[in-house]
Amino acid sequence: MRVDERTFLDGPRLPGPLARLKRWLTAHHMTLMTIADSPHSIALGSAIGIFFGFTPLWTMKTLLSIGVAWLLKCNKIAAAIAVTLHDVILPLMPAIFWWEYKVGYRVLHGTKPRHIRIGQVSVWDYLHSDVFARLVWPTLVGSLFLAVPSAIATYFIMRTLVDRARSSGDSTAVEE
Repeated sequence: MRVDERTFLDGPRLPGPLARLKRWLTAHHMTLMTIADSPHSIALGSAIGIFFGFTPLWTMKTLLSIGVAWLLKCNKIAAAIAVTLHDVILPLMPAIFWWEYKVGYRVLHGTKPRHIRIGQVSVWDYLHSDVFARLVWPTLVGSLFLAVPSAIATYFIMRTLVDRARSSGDSTAVEE
């Protein structure tokens, strides 16, 4: 029985969509590791991107993450990649938004939310202040309970990964 070298090196073959996801994640991971900026700047940019990824500010997430990264003088590319990377969990976002709405409603009003039908709300309805106050504001408040801890964890994980990647890259350069 002969072992295929690609299977041995890369692991078993993944189905098409998972293989594409793995390639996409690997490419973006390598992009983040090789950005010519300080580990703090890259980690903070990534944390900002993850923070905005959890908010219900659907069409403005990328612009807001880049803007905040610019204001805080950290890496804007890392922020854009992280907010885009957050879209990997896009299939789970309706459940996450529902959880954020329930938590935010409880925080704002002290009670469980009434049963609502999201299907009754059109895209244009979000521009009205009563719909914003009834749906978007509680979801935004509830998103902070996921966004803040996720951003903090992302900062420390990315800082460690970038430091480790740079220190292992420096040690191999010294040895040669």
